[in-house]
Amino acid sequence: MTAHMTARPRPMDAGVDLSVYLVTDTAQCAARGRTVAETVAQAVAGGVTAVQIREKHASGREFLCTVLDVAEVLPEHVALIVNDRVDVFLAARANGARVTGVHVGQSDLPATAVRQLIGDDAVLGLSAATAQELNAAAVSDARVDHVGIGALHTTRTKDDAPEPLGLDGFAALAGSSALPAVAIGGVIPADLPHLRAGGAAGAAIVSGICAADDPLVAARTYADAWSDSRDTHTRPRIRKDASA
Repeated sequence: MTAHMTARPRPMDAGVDLSVYLVTDTAQCAARGRTVAETVAQAVAGGVTAVQIREKHASGREFLCTVLDVAEVLPEHVALIVNDRVDVFLAARANGARVTGVHVGQSDLPATAVRQLIGDDAVLGLSAATAQELNAAAVSDARVDHVGIGALHTTRTKDDAPEPLGLDGFAALAGSSALPAVAIGGVIPADLPHLRAGGAAGAAIVSGICAADDPLVAARTYADAWSDSRDTHTRPRIRKDASA
């Protein structure tokens, strides 16, 4: 049985906008003399629509402080996703922060367990790199909201990134998924028209914004590339309460 036959329909209207999705890198921000929160604030002013805080080497306390700092500068309409650490998401929510959800990988806590912990109103994203992983995500009891597919190109921001898919490889996988799909891994602005035409819900950007001299200008370049794409499809969104 295919994912298209068993999965929930794609959410296509109100909710989380994944089109220009910033994934943070503390080291890259610091190398440019900025905090993560400062980088996020500038990037959102340039058009970033969703933010994922990713901290692979920080302590739980440091991770939580970063999430709380970012939550303070983030406008209501921009989703705030916590990478991997369900405990940090729950702690941030307990502290009154507006956090939207969690994104996990294939080697993290099982998505079903994550859903039980974060509740039905939170957004749950899952990384996937094969047709089998995408199908499993679509039919899972975890009620996955969207998938991150990559790596699109070669990337140095993730040590365990899979082999690059390229634009055609991404389009083939995204087209086989019943869930909104975001491309990640070395994404440049010129990719966005092709990604959107290939059915992407958006593009996740790390170095292109975090390592930029001016995050606002960099984000605007990505946002303009997405908006200027001559695609007739409605932008997929995740239907969740962003105040979860």
